Amino acid sequence: MMKIFKKLSTASILWLGLIIAGGAAFTPAAMAGTDPIYTSFLSNVAVQGHDVVAYFKQGKPVKGSDKFSTEYQGADFHFSSAENLAAFKNDPKAYAPQYGGYCAWAVAEGYTAKGDANYWAIVDKKLYLNYNADVKATWSTDIPGFIKKADENWPKLLNP
Repeated sequence: MMKIFKKLSTASILWLGLIIAGGAAFTPAAMAGTDPIYTSFLSNVAVQGHDVVAYFKQGKPVKGSDKFSTEYQGADFHFSSAENLAAFKNDPKAYAPQYGGYCAWAVAEGYTAKGDANYWAIVDKKLYLNYNADVKATWSTDIPGFIKKADENWPKLLNP
């Protein structure tokens, strides 16, 4: 058995460890990549189906419906009303989440991870998502600094 491990590279051993540890190498966060809009692995729906216009109008995440949907940058966006769908279609850049809905803190750190519709902020009329409550708390310690770093990193992550 030891002969096998001696022949494996360090990277191979790490990958094997990740696979044995429950497939962590295949989680949505690890698989997040350079698609312009984050969607889960088996879906093409942005922001977990939440209405991005509602964040601005209602100040909270609201589930959308495929009854009111449109495609934008290769992903399907759902809305809770025809009015919100029309607002988005009129100016999608005003409502679409920054960094395609990937976690704003992760983008600032130079990589992509899923953005969660429940951990969000509107800063200077722009919607930002974070991975979870802990990451949002970290991001909140220096929002302007993290946005500056993420703005610099995003083009490189989008088009490596």
